[in-house]
Amino acid sequence: MSTAPAQRWAPVPPPRRSTQVLEVIGIGIGATGVLAMVAVIAGTAGVASTTLAGVLAFLPLLVVLLGIRWVDRWEPEPRATLLAAFLWGAGVATGISLVFNTAFTLGAELSGLSAFGQLVLSTAVVAPVVEEVTKGLGVLGILLWRHHSFDGPVDGIVYGATVAAGFAFVENILYFAQYGEALGAVFFSRAVMSPFAHVVFTAMTGIALGIASRERSRTAWVWLFPAGLTGAILLHALWNFSTLSGRYISLYFVLQVPMFIGLVGLIFWLHSREAAVIRHRLGEYAAAGWLDPYEAAMVASLGERRRARAWAASFGRGAQMAEFQRQATNLAYARERLATGRIPSSAGQDQARQLHDLTAARHALYA
Repeated sequence: MSTAPAQRWAPVPPPRRSTQVLEVIGIGIGATGVLAMVAVIAGTAGVASTTLAGVLAFLPLLVVLLGIRWVDRWEPEPRATLLAAFLWGAGVATGISLVFNTAFTLGAELSGLSAFGQLVLSTAVVAPVVEEVTKGLGVLGILLWRHHSFDGPVDGIVYGATVAAGFAFVENILYFAQYGEALGAVFFSRAVMSPFAHVVFTAMTGIALGIASRERSRTAWVWLFPAGLTGAILLHALWNFSTLSGRYISLYFVLQVPMFIGLVGLIFWLHSREAAVIRHRLGEYAAAGWLDPYEAAMVASLGERRRARAWAASFGRGAQMAEFQRQATNLAYARERLATGRIPSSAGQDQARQLHDLTAARHALYA
């Protein structure tokens, strides 16, 4: 199949319904799980304590969601998929983790280990494995069933962080309600000092699956998923152990802060790579006459995008400019998938559909 830009319209495939059905089912299961978790917490801590805990847990969640939105600037992921990811972390991963962690904790009490040994086993060994596996399976599910929306490590970070945000939100409700007598200290530790802890851990799995999404082999996740999961588990285990070792503050600045700064630096670098892909792929369409060169350059720069939207808004075309930028970005990624041979069976139709949508958005912008 030739990878030259299409010069005539190809049939536009209808949207896939099976993926949408799976998303609806996933959202329903996740929402049910969240309600079940809140009911369990309220049953043990009381409705008033759980309500207060929920309000307090929303504060770090808002910060994390704003951070995810910043990461997801180039090609915003489908909202339904992000909602499914969030609810997987909040309702499914938390529920499974609670059951397994509780069972292992009870088993550790019968093992004959010392109290500190039991604490280390349950907190620094079992919990990281169980929690990162359950969170990671949510990201893996998105890669397998929503592979058209998974275009690299940035998307992996977004989906992994979204799953982790849901997990941390419900876990914070549990901790804030359970340790009400020390609520101030628990809130400061979890919401102020480490709101991005789960995000950093699960981002390792997301990055690995993002790399898998760019491999030609559809089975690359088979070895990359365990690799990313291992990194997530090790970071999680080291972090949990630091809270038990009496060196929490020192390890916080030696471990947690550098990890977070490193992840932010990685995101900046990945953003530059995304810009290069968009610039290169849209440049091919500009050379073929589908776009003007300045339009391709504008879409490949976040600063130029903002200026273009402001300029278009002065003519009452701000929404149309935003839609044009979105469609152009989608086309660039469809072109990248075709050129790299990642989905050869459908990439040609995918590109034709995106080119059709981009042309319609361009006409609406300049009408």
